Amino acid sequence: MDLLVLSFTIFILALFVGVELINKVPPTLHTPLMSGTNAISGIVIVGAIFSAGSSEVSPTLAHALGFIAVTLASINIVAGFLVTDRMLNMFKRKG
Repeated sequence: MDLLVLSFTIFILALFVGVELINKVPPTLHTPLMSGTNAISGIVIVGAIFSAGSSEVSPTLAHALGFIAVTLASINIVAGFLVTDRMLNMFKRKG
């Protein structure tokens, strides 16, 4: 139970730090930031695949949470690449 409370506390603190960091980023850095988050989402997918393959505690729960994590991280990567591509197209010369 203590590990659950500690993990939840770290998650909440990371959430607040992430929101503060994102809100302080100037608009000119959004494209590089999006590329960085795509790389992080790639790491999340690898971790989710390991989680989905794990069967120590509850195989069904691990598979379900792993599948959800892979799905959400994949959506995040695709959307990130689409947004990055759209932003980069704004800076291309027309003609």
